[in-house]
Amino acid sequence: MPQSSREIVERAIRFENPERLPRDHWVLPWAEIHYPDDLARIRERFPTDFSTVEFYYEPSSRVRGDAYKRGHYTDEWGCTFKNLQDGIIGEVKEPILPDMADYKSVRPPYEQLPEDRQRAYDTISRLYAETDKFVLANICPRPWERYQFIRGTENALVDIMFPDDGARGLLKVIHDFYLAELEFWARSDVDALFFMDDWGSQDQLLIRPALWREIFKPLYRDYCEIAKAHGKFVFMHSDGYITDIYPDLIEIGVNVLNSQLFCMDLVEIEEIARGKITFWGEIDRQHILQSKNPQDGRDAVRQVAKHLYDPRGGLIAQCEIGSGTNPETAHAVYDEWERVQAEEYQRE
Repeated sequence: MPQSSREIVERAIRFENPERLPRDHWVLPWAEIHYPDDLARIRERFPTDFSTVEFYYEPSSRVRGDAYKRGHYTDEWGCTFKNLQDGIIGEVKEPILPDMADYKSVRPPYEQLPEDRQRAYDTISRLYAETDKFVLANICPRPWERYQFIRGTENALVDIMFPDDGARGLLKVIHDFYLAELEFWARSDVDALFFMDDWGSQDQLLIRPALWREIFKPLYRDYCEIAKAHGKFVFMHSDGYITDIYPDLIEIGVNVLNSQLFCMDLVEIEEIARGKITFWGEIDRQHILQSKNPQDGRDAVRQVAKHLYDPRGGLIAQCEIGSGTNPETAHAVYDEWERVQAEEYQRE
């Protein structure tokens, strides 16, 4: 009997020989606007194995505008983003907390968490039962990025380099909300919890690894422990060079990691993490996915496969289809993963 999408993903994470590589598409609204027909072709030829339940919180009175429309957008925390073009989220130009002495004035959006939990869980259970895909919780905890949205990136980096009671207090305000949010979702019918933070520049962490371990590793450990206590897998995303913290993420229980492999040394990543974590893609979206030559996408897949592919599992065929992506190259990426797998079956 063929394995369902959910079974394929679960087997890949557990290294239990899925019948094929799981697939996932990260599609930005920019791509939906600029080449919808190409996206439809990719989705039809290579259906995703992932889904989220279409359960959303009540609208926040603080939200203004559209996150992916040109102009200004204010989110549920009260942070305002300036968007320069449709389809891509903007940046915070005026942080809501210029003076750290006022950190206690920051109000997380607790009002959005459902008051009638049982009704919410019943809705999520119904939606979960309607799909055979692997379901991720519809959330995005991001303590470091949220800190930046509230304080501004420059202020945030200075704060973290020399963390005082204010910096630690603001992080606790943020972290406590995410704990409550993750606890809600961990008790629902989803397969995995998800969180993220972009920690890398092109060639190093944004802060010293020791400082990261002191301040942020305990936060992520808490998130993982909530997930494990309720039998959920843990998925994480982090852009940039993060080789230094791969062992830490494995240690605290991250099961599946999306990171920019082409910012790092694939040989080193293989030595550190192959067989210990599932690689959630990805193919270089800065250069390769933007290439007009689809062969570049195929060659990139072969690079990743050489170091990280294991027929028992541990890898998800994924790439981000966003601003500047050549849809033909993205199509070639998914096609090449099928070729890699077919060759492996022939060898067996």
